[in-house]
Amino acid sequence: MPLGGERSTVQNPFIRYATEAGWKYIAPEDLELRRGGVGGLIDRQVFISQLQRLNPGVVDHLRAEEVLKRVERIPPNIEGNLQAWEYLKGLRTVYVETEKRERNIRLLDLDNWRANSFQVTDEFTYTNGTYTIRADIVFLINGVPVLVVETKSTNEIEGIAKALDQMRRYHREAPALMALEQVYVLTHLVRFYYGATWSLSRKDLFNWRDESTGQDYETLVKSFIHPQRVLRVLTDFIMFVRRDDELSKVILRPHQMRAIGRVLNRALDPTKKRGLVWHTQGSGKTYTMITIAKKLIEDPRFNNPTVLMLVDRNELEQQLFTNLAACGLGMVEQARSKRHLQELLASDRRGLIVSMIHKFDDIPAKLNCRDNIFVLVDEAHRTTGGNLGNYLMGALPNATYIGFTGTPIDRTAYGKGTFKVFGCDDQPHGYLDKYSIAESIEDGTTVPLHYSLAPNELRVDRETLEEEFLNLAAAEGVSDIEELNKVLEKAVTLRNMLKNQDRVEAIAAYVARHYRDYIEPMGYKAFLVAVDREACIMYKETLDKYLPPEYSAVVISRAHNDPPELARYYLPEKEEKELRKAFRKPGELPKILIVTEKLLTGYDAPVLYCMYLDKPMRDHVLLQAIARVNRPYEDENGHQKPAGFVLDFVGIFENLEKALAFDSKDVEGTIVDLDILKNRFQDLMAEGRSKYLAIIAGYHQDKAAELALEHFREPQMRQEYYTFFKELANLFEIISPDPFLREYLDDYDQLARLYRLLRSVEPGVNLDHELMRKTARLVQEHTIPGAIQDAVTVYKINEEVLDKLAETQASYTIEVFNLLKSIENTIAVKKQEAPYLLSIGEIAERIARAYQERQLNTQEALRRLEELIKEYLVSEKERAEKDMTPETYAVYWYLKRQQIKGAEAVARNMASAFTDYPYWQESESQERQIVWEFYKNLKKTGLEAGKKMKEIVDQILQLLKGARR
Repeated sequence: MPLGGERSTVQNPFIRYATEAGWKYIAPEDLELRRGGVGGLIDRQVFISQLQRLNPGVVDHLRAEEVLKRVERIPPNIEGNLQAWEYLKGLRTVYVETEKRERNIRLLDLDNWRANSFQVTDEFTYTNGTYTIRADIVFLINGVPVLVVETKSTNEIEGIAKALDQMRRYHREAPALMALEQVYVLTHLVRFYYGATWSLSRKDLFNWRDESTGQDYETLVKSFIHPQRVLRVLTDFIMFVRRDDELSKVILRPHQMRAIGRVLNRALDPTKKRGLVWHTQGSGKTYTMITIAKKLIEDPRFNNPTVLMLVDRNELEQQLFTNLAACGLGMVEQARSKRHLQELLASDRRGLIVSMIHKFDDIPAKLNCRDNIFVLVDEAHRTTGGNLGNYLMGALPNATYIGFTGTPIDRTAYGKGTFKVFGCDDQPHGYLDKYSIAESIEDGTTVPLHYSLAPNELRVDRETLEEEFLNLAAAEGVSDIEELNKVLEKAVTLRNMLKNQDRVEAIAAYVARHYRDYIEPMGYKAFLVAVDREACIMYKETLDKYLPPEYSAVVISRAHNDPPELARYYLPEKEEKELRKAFRKPGELPKILIVTEKLLTGYDAPVLYCMYLDKPMRDHVLLQAIARVNRPYEDENGHQKPAGFVLDFVGIFENLEKALAFDSKDVEGTIVDLDILKNRFQDLMAEGRSKYLAIIAGYHQDKAAELALEHFREPQMRQEYYTFFKELANLFEIISPDPFLREYLDDYDQLARLYRLLRSVEPGVNLDHELMRKTARLVQEHTIPGAIQDAVTVYKINEEVLDKLAETQASYTIEVFNLLKSIENTIAVKKQEAPYLLSIGEIAERIARAYQERQLNTQEALRRLEELIKEYLVSEKERAEKDMTPETYAVYWYLKRQQIKGAEAVARNMASAFTDYPYWQESESQERQIVWEFYKNLKKTGLEAGKKMKEIVDQILQLLKGARR
């Protein structure tokens, strides 16, 4: 067994660690019987037994069987997945005749976790008649499959991507099973990722880590799948969110789980009444707060508390309220006014209250002195500023206060403000929990940020910027955009410079050109941030000279006594909502939003890549604004957004230390100069020339291709090259077009063609999706004499193909890969009319594997492939002569290869069975009849009933079902 093999190194240890953590292993064949066959989903015996035990007096054996049927028949989609989760949460009911009412039923014992049945199995085979899947590992609680694991070999660098594709296939082909499964795990030992079922974008896949333990494979597995943690993940850390009638599913990330635990522990400690949580922008702070609120209300230890969620502006209050409703928290009071808030608190209202902080202005002291009041303060670095914090704490003197912030505390605030109100003396650096920008980027929760300074002539005068903004004490630690606007209103000279019509004209022309050349070819969108609302209008009207008017739109807020030229750009609420939705969609207009205040906090559009910054900002406001472009995004071809980008027309980033007045360790790597990327590109190109292009130096086209294919014959070497090239291509995508690249274009083109060549020999790869947009355009348009042949030749396999092979001038190496790809394509096209081809494909795969691992030399591999083609051609002729249906011939072909006597007779007898049971692939009962007919006919050949007969029948059925995929 090779080192790093999937089964021995990844899958089997996973199961061993699971059993050591408390799961009971059940063999797949035993579980199959308890499920009622491969079409069953649930361990019926365990389910019925546990359901009765958990619901005494409510569920008897008959009612348990009825519930079992209901659970098995939930819709095979995300709506069904929500229903399954509601069963697990104890939110579903049964009608009790004796009581004449509905009663909630429990599927899980959350009070005594050890009383649940925890089972783990491998090679979990499930069929719905049309498709059959075999999941590597499945975990069941009380008989219900809740967690599915896909393992890959450690040798596969792209193993996680392949495992994710497999999980997507499970959702397509076995949706009834995936409607029950709540969580999935993908691992190839080196990496351990998890995600929520029915949430299958790469950005929703999270890197598991638990800081309290080690990070080796055994520890990662045991810490994640410990039965107690899995129960918590299922019941506490999953959310279903419904927005605009569309249901989506969220699972919390490790830092969110950690913070929730710490906040709840703090809330249970009567001696500690403060806590500060810094989770960087874009890392899911809102969902963390919502989960904490739910747990505080649901947990009996908090004795029916009041939970108060505070924000500092209308927009955020409505956004939070919408999030709460979307997550199913309907019983929420929204404080409509100061008086209403006072009434709610004075009347001892329990449950959840949402309010804006300003409603505490002038509130009476000691309005409610209970100690089980918990105040969760959003954007705490600005919400409790001034006297509002004093009013709040005076009104609720015994409450516990937990502040949440998306930005670190700036240097000017230590010992006062947010730290004074929320900081924890017993915690490092005052934070109860911290998730930094660097951690977020490392985890892929957010993407890196890069910036570039606009040309000198477009930036404002540095002295004026320093004098009227950067050096002002009032601008230090600025935490709110309204506060920033007040500073800028006094900066008359600076604002006049920013809104100078000639400058606006020049910048609009630059932005239009830059967007067309750099951003649009990548498929992304942009913000243009202007100094005020008037400047937004100026930019819109000027930008329309250079881009189609529908490319851009203005989003500004209303104000009293606005002149008509501003008022005509107001958007009705419904229209603005539609505009926001359209901007999030890559194929829809507008492509550029012009803003100054709105959308700079709280608005998420992952397709947003570029921010054209023409508004002086710093500290918290700057971090919040540029975080709009840090959201991960993946396009329809699987290409991931490499970074977010800020083009600075003000000159803020000329002095990063002054622009971001935080501890350097807190903002290290927050935003990186594009010149650093150019240096990295240079280094990678030097590596590419010496390590990869040297392989084909002096050779052209087919000779270069032959050398490359021979050199990269082992999959591991190809995977290393893919990793290298993807980083290089990401940098090219970001930097291009740029005069800096000119000296690298030919060599970069050759590296891209090498990548295409190697990818073309991989099974199942669509070359049209491989290269990123700017690279694909370069390869298409750039002409290099004698460039490397960048794809294999695909033959149509017929009687002439062997003659063509004899006449070709191509090398043996190239022909091996040509034939492998030709066989793959032939099978993909013809498998439905000739299912036996799938077996030929498996033989070809074994030849390919042996060749790539250098167990076969080139000539031997070519000889075996030619023999396989001859076998295929003979079989096609025989199929026509015997006049058999595709199913019948596939049976005959397979039995003949297994050297079963009377193979043809069995096949022709089975033809009648297929006619009698035409829906055997959709009907479990008809499939059982087909299996019985196989056993009966195979017995007549002298084959004894037993393991071999079962294997033969299983293989034939898999073959026939595979042809339908």
